[in-house]
Amino acid sequence: MAGKNSTGAHRDAVASIIEDWARERPELDTSPLEVLARLHRTFLRYNTRLTTAIERHGLAVAGFDVLTALRRAGAPYRLTAGQLADSGLVSSAGVTLRIDRLEKDGLIVRERDADDRRVVYSRLTETGLAKIDEVFVEHLDNERRMLDGLTPAECRQLARLMSKLEQSITDSDEPQDAEA
Repeated sequence: MAGKNSTGAHRDAVASIIEDWARERPELDTSPLEVLARLHRTFLRYNTRLTTAIERHGLAVAGFDVLTALRRAGAPYRLTAGQLADSGLVSSAGVTLRIDRLEKDGLIVRERDADDRRVVYSRLTETGLAKIDEVFVEHLDNERRMLDGLTPAECRQLARLMSKLEQSITDSDEPQDAEA
């Protein structure tokens, strides 16, 4: 882990890694590390702060994601398990386990559709609505603190670049054209 250098400034761990590779394997282009190693290290720090803040409220991040999806759905704050899986942040794996836990904690209830009894909704309870409203405000404050070192213009620029990076990574999954 990078500490401080002789001047008291924080050493750049990624720059050190790149320097090490340049010394050991100078023929390699390590430029992807400039972005992706920094992204990885940033994510690890972000994830630690996110998890700590959410767990302080007795929630797991996965449960938080379910509650935010239900809250974003608007009144009556209910979605099916499939809709939760498609909501963006909640993966389809383990949705039922998350719902079970939140129901046990009194934050959501399951309800059958009045017209089609095969359809089951998860709905925020009053307690769940109050909890997610409180936790989400703190979540946004936490994220704002993490972005304090950036100007609003830098945040907007970074958001655009991160969107472009996400698309680039998604596109890299597509098969390459075999041109000969």
